[in-house]
Amino acid sequence: MNYLVVDMTHGGVKIATKLASENSENNVYGYDIYRTLDKDGRRELKANNVHLIKKITILKDIDDLVVISPIHCPLQKQDYIKSINRNIKFYTHHEAVNLILKDWKGKMDKKPVIEITGVKGKTTTCFILKEILDNSLVLSSLGAYLFKEDKEILLKKNISITPANIIETIDMARKIARPKCSFENDGNSSKEYINYDNAIFESSLGACGMGDIGILTNIIENYPIAKGKSNAQIAKKQIFNCRKVVIEKNTLEEFYPEFKNSDKVISFGLNNDSNVKAKNIKYSLDETSFTVEYDLDTINDENIKGQFNVKSFAPSPYHVLNILGGITACLVLDMDIKRIQEGLLKFNGIPGRSSIKKIGNSTIIEEINPGINTKAIEKSINMVKDNPSYNIIIGGKYGITCEEIDEDKLIKLLSSKINENPSLKITLCDELGNSIYGKINNFNGINYIEKLDDSIKESINEDKNILLVYRSNYKQVLKR
Repeated sequence: MNYLVVDMTHGGVKIATKLASENSENNVYGYDIYRTLDKDGRRELKANNVHLIKKITILKDIDDLVVISPIHCPLQKQDYIKSINRNIKFYTHHEAVNLILKDWKGKMDKKPVIEITGVKGKTTTCFILKEILDNSLVLSSLGAYLFKEDKEILLKKNISITPANIIETIDMARKIARPKCSFENDGNSSKEYINYDNAIFESSLGACGMGDIGILTNIIENYPIAKGKSNAQIAKKQIFNCRKVVIEKNTLEEFYPEFKNSDKVISFGLNNDSNVKAKNIKYSLDETSFTVEYDLDTINDENIKGQFNVKSFAPSPYHVLNILGGITACLVLDMDIKRIQEGLLKFNGIPGRSSIKKIGNSTIIEEINPGINTKAIEKSINMVKDNPSYNIIIGGKYGITCEEIDEDKLIKLLSSKINENPSLKITLCDELGNSIYGKINNFNGINYIEKLDDSIKESINEDKNILLVYRSNYKQVLKR
């Protein structure tokens, strides 16, 4: 088979080398469209007989060519057809990973695979599921992990959630199960390879389609990709290739109405007509309680319905939605209700997203994320805006994501919140705070302290609780 793998930056090296190494008769070409391939990548491709090309047009004479290209690539399927020929087969990176991992999926047997995508809430949903499920293999934006018998094994910390890294995560877990120094039985027993009871994979732009459950958390922003040729809605539609799809109700109705009556789709939300919904919500910054009502078909197409009460860390409506997404996936898997309740009690948020901790007499709610935007800041402020025991600290860095924060929108937001509640106290800090503060015209209740540490210490000395909204990678904050 002849393959052209495009984009060596976002997992193309892994896909290309896997295709070349698994079958010596495969003829694999690699196209470094962004010209970012380093020496190590070149050596790896050469060692696996992957042929780097400078122009895709040199492959015009190959009729049985399979093109594998990421869904966000500026070259889309029609561009390859025009540049090469109309007889090509086309797969996204997600679809190619699904094909590569076909044998692995077969070895998983009755062990569930869960894929998660969406604009916000992916990582939180991932770790909610990890608390409920036992012995999980996890790929998330916080790293690749193997959770086994209450032990956390870090497979790799700095790893992106591109689909190709699902392959790497599985390979790393396999090496733990079968280290090179051990005797290896080359039989077909799944026990040799599968040293976990489920797999949870987070992906930024869609899903591979191998999931028993595919979760779409939301599309709160339908941002453009592929230089405007595509968008988040189109990319994340790949989630519907999974066996069962768990999706936030508003997202289903707004972006994918054609799937509303599909037997494979199960909705969750605060809407009364969702398959899984929350009732009688009693919000608390420490522990929110609510009643879950459900009526859905399980993975085995058996209808279940009922209600139960849960308690967990969910201080606002969007946190409750994340919890509901995890609950819905577990109900579709027909999991025991008590197990779901116990797992949610253990969940206290995750570092780098929404989490809570105590320092002295102060409770600190942390919202630390490189992708924080004005909408996320507004949702965070709404959690505590009427609670006089909380000071709000907002700050962070620039240059950590492709999309920078809209300062004018943020200033309007802060102004409106102060007008709503003049007793609100907001402290700005670091690069973002300094830039915003320089454009504010004497807003009462808003001040600036250069260093994040000093901002936190001041509130702790006043015995105040803190909402910290900080635009940065969590590991950078840990260095302070």
